[in-house]
Amino acid sequence: MKIGRNRLMKIWKRNLLVCWFGMFVTGIGMSQIAPVLPLYIQQLGVNDTKLISELSGIAFGSTFIISAIFSPIWGQAADKFGRKPMLLRASLGMSIVIACMGFAPNVYVFIGLRLLQGAITGYSTACTTLIATQTDKEHAGYALGTLSTASIAGSLIGPTIGGFIEDMFGLKPVFFITGALLLVAFIITALFVKESFTRENKKPSSARDIWNSLPEKRLTIVLSVTLFVITLALYTIEPIITIYVTQLSKDTSHVALISGLAFSVSGLANIIVAPSLGKLSDKIGAHKVILASLVAAGLIFIPQAFVKNPWQLMVLRFLLGLTLGGLNPSVNTLIKKITPTSITGRIFGFTVSAGYLGVFGGSILGGQVAARFGINYVFFITSALLLLNAVWVYFKVYKKLNVN
Repeated sequence: MKIGRNRLMKIWKRNLLVCWFGMFVTGIGMSQIAPVLPLYIQQLGVNDTKLISELSGIAFGSTFIISAIFSPIWGQAADKFGRKPMLLRASLGMSIVIACMGFAPNVYVFIGLRLLQGAITGYSTACTTLIATQTDKEHAGYALGTLSTASIAGSLIGPTIGGFIEDMFGLKPVFFITGALLLVAFIITALFVKESFTRENKKPSSARDIWNSLPEKRLTIVLSVTLFVITLALYTIEPIITIYVTQLSKDTSHVALISGLAFSVSGLANIIVAPSLGKLSDKIGAHKVILASLVAAGLIFIPQAFVKNPWQLMVLRFLLGLTLGGLNPSVNTLIKKITPTSITGRIFGFTVSAGYLGVFGGSILGGQVAARFGINYVFFITSALLLLNAVWVYFKVYKKLNVN
């Protein structure tokens, strides 16, 4: 009995390690294009500055919108066919598509490949479902906490990695190197991920049936919206970070590198703290960690509007990453607890979609607010959204679960 338990322990730990690497690389693959996008579009023959900006926005945002649409579909497929096949499909598919971007003959083929990338993705949904369903309750918070660092860190550090590769090797190698990393993720997933999956031979449930089978509908909605707000908060600064760092810097010779670091440092903090906060959520309750993290994150956004140099901004962004590190794993832990195992993949598909919409929404919101009211208001409005979300969580989640 003890041998069997130890074997199961080794399997979920190995799965977690492989899935972490795969989700990290997938996150990089989704976001590494950000700093090189305008340069690559220009290299593809577009010279009008305004058109480059418009096409850059379409190329970046469209991937996340399409991913938001397809994540629930791949989540349903994971429930039906197993999570490992979805991991293999997504990693190999993205590897091929991203590598092909380096051969794009014009900007329209390139945007088409970005749309295809969004449709193929689903690695994060399958990973989250696999770890959530195959990890025992005592370690669920830790496992999901560790896993959440991969996607967030990959997405936040991706722009810095993309900028570094472009600086060292050129534009096209950004796509080739990322594609190669995803191919490595495919190989190690095929070799090392183990899944105990029994297919249910019954007619797939409709969206209405899935919704009716949820025991905690309102709680699921609140948690999904919270994931949307968390991701939105991380990305409101993305479109204006370079402009803000330029305003704060006396020497602008390394502004691109400093901007990348200021954006990515939140991901580093997330890697450091998320597993520990995942363990804490197992001990004191995920709802307590969610509420405290939302309040802390909302307050830390305010002083970012008053910094005098880029290094002060980096410190505050690092602190922000520490607070947000407790949110994703705690939300995912609660979703796992309130969702029947048979539809876990589909529900996580919807929550991953909420995250993708947050990336798109945050980028749009940050740019629009900065253009209309000024950069400082980006931080004020983001802070207000997080604090309002905290109030909602207090009444709909914290008070309800704290009584039980």
